[in-house]
Amino acid sequence: MGRPRTGRVVAVHPHADLYGSDRMFLEALAALGPDVLAVVSTSGPLVEAVRSRGHEVLVKDFPVLRKVELKDPRKAAVFGWRFLRSVLTLSAWLRAQDAAVLYVSTVTAPEWLLAGRLSGIRVVCHVHESMPMPRPARALLLSPLLAADLVVANSAATQAWVRNSLPWAARRLRVVHNGVRPPVATAAPAGSCDLVVVGRLSAIKGQDTAIRAAALVRAAGHDVTLTLVGDCYPGYEAVEVELRDLAVREGVDDVTVFTGFQDPAPYVAGADVVLVPSRVESFGLVAVEALLLGRPVVAARTGGLLEVIRDGETGLLVDADDPRALAGAVLRLLRDPQLATALGTAGRADAEARFSMAAFTAALAEAVLPPVS
Repeated sequence: MGRPRTGRVVAVHPHADLYGSDRMFLEALAALGPDVLAVVSTSGPLVEAVRSRGHEVLVKDFPVLRKVELKDPRKAAVFGWRFLRSVLTLSAWLRAQDAAVLYVSTVTAPEWLLAGRLSGIRVVCHVHESMPMPRPARALLLSPLLAADLVVANSAATQAWVRNSLPWAARRLRVVHNGVRPPVATAAPAGSCDLVVVGRLSAIKGQDTAIRAAALVRAAGHDVTLTLVGDCYPGYEAVEVELRDLAVREGVDDVTVFTGFQDPAPYVAGADVVLVPSRVESFGLVAVEALLLGRPVVAARTGGLLEVIRDGETGLLVDADDPRALAGAVLRLLRDPQLATALGTAGRADAEARFSMAAFTAALAEAVLPPVS
C-alpha cells in the first residue's frame, strides 16, 4: 500500500486539452484534497482550467505513449529509451516533492507508475481507455499497472478490459463511474434538424458512420445538419481530410459542419438528436451530458455506453459501424417527437441519479486517499 499518507498528492495527466478524460482529470483534482499538485506534459487549455479551480499546476516534459509508438518500431524504441531514463528521474523528483500519493490519469504515462513504486508511495492509476488490440499487446500495454496499489476503471466495461488483459490485476480494480456537471442549457435553434457528434475526429469515434447516416436521413426527406464538434490529434490531420471527402462523396458536404475544438455544451444543448456512434467507448461522457440536458440520444451498443443508456427507456442503442441502423433510429425520433421528448425526460432523471459529480468525487476520494494512519 505504500507508506501512510503524510505528504501531498501529485496528480499526473498526459494531455492538456479539454476532451473527456481531460475534463475528468480536472474534476478529479477536487477529490484529491487541498494539497494537490497537477502535472501535465504540455501547455494547453487544461492548464488554465486547473488554475481557475485554484489548483497548482506544473507543465513538465515526460514521455507519452501514443498509437504511433505502438505501430512504428523506431518510434517505439525512442519511447522505450525515454521511458527508462524518466523512471529514475521522476522517482527522485517525487521524493523531492514529499509526495505521499501519486494519481496517474490514463495508461499512456506508464513511467510514472514505476517511478511512484520506486519512490515508495501509494500509486493509483485511473484508466479511461479500452482499446481493441491483440491480447498480448494489451497485456504489454497494461503491464505497468502491476506497479499500482489500485486501478480505478471508469466503467465496468473498462474494468473487464483490464481484467481480461491482465488477470492478476483483478484484485486491484475498482469501478468509479464518471461524474458529470449539468451543462448550461441554451435554446435550441429553429430551422433544420441538427444532429451533433462530439469528440476527437478519429476512426474510433465513428464520425464517418454519422456522415453516412446523415446522408440516409436526408435521402428520406428530412432537412438535417450534421455538426461535428472536435479536432484531430496533432499529426492526424488526414482524418479530417478523409471525413470531409466522405461528406462530399455522400452528398452532405453542404450540411456537414466541422467546428474544431469548442465547448461542446451549447452544441449538445441545441441538438435535436445527439449521436454517439463510437466503435470503442470506455464510458460515454458526451452521452451523459446529453441526457442531463434532456436531449434524445442515439448511441452505439458498445463499451461503457451500455452502462449509460437504457435502450428504449433513456435513449436508443444501435450496432456500431452501422449507418443504416443509426439513420433508422434518428428517423424514428424525428417521426415520433413524443418518443424523443419522453426519452429526454427519462434520460435526464436517470443521469442525475446515477452520474452526479458529488457521487464521483466521494467515491474517488475514498478510493485514492485512504485515511491517515
